[in-house]
Order: sequence, then structure tokens, then C-alpha cells
Amino acid sequence: LKFFLVVALFLFKRYRRSAMARNAEKALTALARWRKMKLDEERGPTDHRPALASDCNDLRKAEGWRLDVIREIARKIAQIQNPGLGEFKIRDLNDEINKLLKTKYHWEVRVRELGGPDYKRIAPKMLDREGRELPGNRGYKYFGAAKDLPGVRELFAKPSSDVGKLKKTYAQLVHAADARYYGYVDEDDGVILPLECEAEAAARKKAAEEWEKNKIDKFADELLEKVDLPTVENVGNLEENAADILFPGDDSTDRPVNADDVSIAVPSQEEVQQAILKRKKMELLEKYASESLMKQSLEAKSLMGL
Repeated sequence: LKFFLVVALFLFKRYRRSAMARNAEKALTALARWRKMKLDEERGPTDHRPALASDCNDLRKAEGWRLDVIREIARKIAQIQNPGLGEFKIRDLNDEINKLLKTKYHWEVRVRELGGPDYKRIAPKMLDREGRELPGNRGYKYFGAAKDLPGVRELFAKPSSDVGKLKKTYAQLVHAADARYYGYVDEDDGVILPLECEAEAAARKKAAEEWEKNKIDKFADELLEKVDLPTVENVGNLEENAADILFPGDDSTDRPVNADDVSIAVPSQEEVQQAILKRKKMELLEKYASESLMKQSLEAKSLMGL
């Protein structure tokens, strides 16, 4: 029992010391935050770096923002030297450094536009020398522990001679582009030509059928344009002309035509005109067209359902 009491007392004292340490850490953290707030108040409002370098029109501010970007790049390069950050953290830092390098380039261009020095030519290249580019992947650099990432280390380990053999110049690529590359010999595969011949034969057949259908009607229309057709106003009585059209074989002129005696309705003026036009067309076809032409016309009309 005495032993258990000693152990309980020891654990209680240890817990009390740890609680006091945590409270002290919290107090220091709160004090640090308060001190930082006071320093920010004394320093006054700080400007934020513009997202676009073209938004800055002051040369001194542009040079200051360029130096701010350089300091941020140096800080991140120092962080990425630690291989214990983890693969994902290292990749994120490497991406951020490459993005900041592009931002630095934009600010250097803006400083030059505002009349300042050309930092691209006179500034030291220390930050750029820290990074290493993959062969054939120009523009993206790997810094610090990013060079030893899985998949990157193997690419750096390849000899440069093999990379030079794989990479071809523009002249070599143009020289290798033959007629097959531009599609001039696609017909030689034996697949396209039969399909084209089949489609061409179907198109020719369809065009011939349409031409045969339209040939007779076009010929008749041309004849009708040269002949003056009678109108309803010039044919006399509407009922007598209707009777002549409806009963072309009846020569009995003494029989009066009465609408009440006829078992069908009296045609209208438009129907009479259509009947006269149809009859005149048939007369012209019988007069000028041959028997074969008439046969083709009848076949075409039967196909069209007329």
C-alpha cells in the first residue's frame, strides 16, 4: 500500500509540473502575439505586393517588390534543403520557388520598362544556379531535396549522351516528315478506295434518277413558256368549259350543263385553270415529245406518285 501511495504522489507531481509548463507556454505564445501586434502598429500599414507587375507605376516600389520576391525565394530555398519535410511538402515548395522565379522575371521586366537598370543582364544568378533543370525540360528547376525525389533522381542519373541521342533537331524532324506523314498515301492501304468507289457509284445513281425525273417536266415547262395558254376569262362560260374538261369525249353541245343535274360538284376557278394547264401540257407533249420520252415521263411520274 505504501508503494502505491508513493507512485500516486509521483504521478501527481509530474502532472502538476506539466500543466504548469503548458500554461507557461500558452502565456509566452500570447505574449509573442501581443508583441507582434504592437510592432505592426508601430510600423504602420504595409503595402501588399501587386499580383501583376504591370500594376506598379513607381520605379522605387518596383525595385522594392523585386527584392521582396528575392528574399522570399531565398527563404524557401533554405527550407527545401531539409529532406525530412516529406515528399509532398518538398514538391509544393519546389513549385512555389519556380513560380516566384517567374514573378521575379516579371518585376525585372517592369523595372526595365520604368527606366531602371536591366537586372536580367547585370544581376547575379546565384538563385538560378541553385536549381537544376532536367534535360529536355527547360524552364522548370529542381532545388535542394527536390533533386532526390523519386522519379527525379533517376532522370538526373541518366547520362547526357543518351538524352542527346533521343532529342532531335527541327531540321531532322522536318526531314523525317515524308508523304505518308501528310496523308498523301492513305489510298494505298486498300480500304479507302473501295469505300470511295461505292459512295461515288451511289451518288451517280441518285443524280441520274433525279435528272430523269426532272427532264420531262423541264422540257414541258419550256414548251409552255413559248405557248400562250388561255385564261379563264377568255374561255367563255365557266360551266361550259368545265363540262368540256370533265367530259372531253362528249360532243353533244345541245345538252345544257346544269350544276344541279351533275352528280359532282362544279369545279372552282383554280381547278379549271389546273385542268386547262394539264390538258395543254399533254397536248404539247404528244406533239413534240417522242414515245420514249413519254414513257420515261410516265415512269418518273409513277415513281413520284403523281
